[in-house]
Amino acid sequence: MFIGEYSHNLDAKGRIIIPSKLRNELHSSFILTRGLDNCLTIYSLEQWEKIFIEINKLPTTKKATRQYIRVLTSSACECTLDNQGRILIPTNLAEPLGIKKEVTIIGANDHIEIWDKKTWDEYIDEADKSFEDVAENLSDLLDND
Repeated sequence: MFIGEYSHNLDAKGRIIIPSKLRNELHSSFILTRGLDNCLTIYSLEQWEKIFIEINKLPTTKKATRQYIRVLTSSACECTLDNQGRILIPTNLAEPLGIKKEVTIIGANDHIEIWDKKTWDEYIDEADKSFEDVAENLSDLLDND
């Protein structure tokens, strides 16, 4: 499980250090792709395969299915860590999200997210305002056996 929040900076070559606590859960290679809510997402190869087992159950006759698969896979790249625990963030992934220098890396249960720091700060400020209401509404979805 990936947890925690970490602040880092992209270097001049567009590389970022993945925090050691998060690296320990990743294996030799993993997938970096566009995430939801204007962030990048890192999935272990195992998690990536699980996602596609579920995605492949969706009907490709639906336009939304095709669109989601295309965006998710066309922006995906397989990454490996260098000796310093860094990965290169491709420009085509970083630029649309405003990722230039300061980033926040978060553990998000089964994946890792990379956010532009300002975007993350704005997102978490807004999410904090409704955290308790969201928790209450989500608890209604749980099976209360």
